[in-house]
Amino acid sequence: QEWPSVTSQDRDFTTNEDGSVDVHFGPEQPEDGHNWIQTVPGKSWWAMFRLYGPLAPWFDKTWQLPDIERLA
Repeated sequence: QEWPSVTSQDRDFTTNEDGSVDVHFGPEQPEDGHNWIQTVPGKSWWAMFRLYGPLAPWFDKTWQLPDIERLA
């Protein structure tokens, strides 16, 4: 991946039924191929979240971005 990222503008971007999004981090693309960010084995990386047009819950801190959770 030239620019390892996942955005809602991606052609193959998918959301879960509840509106949440699973992002896969790893050196190999998952079987479904969606929402994947390629990592390099043995190299460090960091996550960055960019929010456009935040609503009131962001500013009054009633919504917070959850931590990354290992799913598998």
